[in-house]
Amino acid sequence: MNDHQEQKALVLKYFAEMEAAGADGVADVLRRYTSDDYQFLGVHPFNELKGAAAVAEQVWQPLYEAWSPIQRRQDVFIAGTSEIHGDQWVMSMGHLLGSFDRDWQGIRATGKMIMLRYAEFNCVRGGKIVKTGFFCDIIGVMLQAGVNPLPPPTGAPFVYPGPRTHDGIQLTPQLEDEGRKTLDLINRMIADLTQLNVTGNDRYPPEVLARTWRDDMIWYGPAAIGASYTIPRYQQQHSYPFREGLQDKVFNGHVCRFAEGNYACFFGWPNLTNTPSGGFLGLPGGVRADMRVVDVYRRQGDKLAENWVFIDIPYWLKMQGLDLLERTRGIVNP
Repeated sequence: MNDHQEQKALVLKYFAEMEAAGADGVADVLRRYTSDDYQFLGVHPFNELKGAAAVAEQVWQPLYEAWSPIQRRQDVFIAGTSEIHGDQWVMSMGHLLGSFDRDWQGIRATGKMIMLRYAEFNCVRGGKIVKTGFFCDIIGVMLQAGVNPLPPPTGAPFVYPGPRTHDGIQLTPQLEDEGRKTLDLINRMIADLTQLNVTGNDRYPPEVLARTWRDDMIWYGPAAIGASYTIPRYQQQHSYPFREGLQDKVFNGHVCRFAEGNYACFFGWPNLTNTPSGGFLGLPGGVRADMRVVDVYRRQGDKLAENWVFIDIPYWLKMQGLDLLERTRGIVNP
């Protein structure tokens, strides 16, 4: 049995040193904590990078230069063995907080505090981080800076809270049986959604969700979609528009999927491929595109209670010919 305490300790130390390093020091911290064949999978415009030097130059140095000093404010911190490949992962979810004093990703600086919602997956092997999946909500930053690059969302976008129970940072080992219960529930929920894809039943009754979700569920979606509360509002504000506006959905699998205690998470690269037929995000139909998605869940009893979701919307739109970041830069910060 692996209680993942060594992997957690390594990642927590890495986070602390990154936070203290500043823009000039992040390259050295990355070099010391990552393997020679380190791979980084990030949202657009970072995408896939190889090696600590490239990740420092393209991801962390520009952010630290624009936002320094940065605080990592975690809401969920768990580790586990992925049921996909059997490798060891540590997942951190929360916000990076800083003072937005320099332009970042074409977004004009505000000189005010700002928060970047993130989920970071680190695969640990041999005392080194060998792979990172880093998802962040850049559109959420745009909204905080007063720039709305898309039609109004169907849900409510805001700076989302962590778990209602405030127990998401799991620094001590959790009961293995509890993690197994959580992962089994997640997989039953995925099977239900897969069956909906097969049948094409996009206007499914709430009883389908109620098999695995609490009636007072909360779904915290990407800023382009927003959050929803209760099963009926989730169906109205996200699920129906998503299912009816995206055709020929294909599930491509996950890079990792694991649980610890009553929390679980996964991400794919990409998770889904679909063809927008019009209406989703208030946009017209387009070409077939890939969705990179993160899900983080909290189980309460025998049902899912909260779900934090990241979708790389800028990448999905770029595959259809719209570079949202470049367009924003050209209009509001030429």
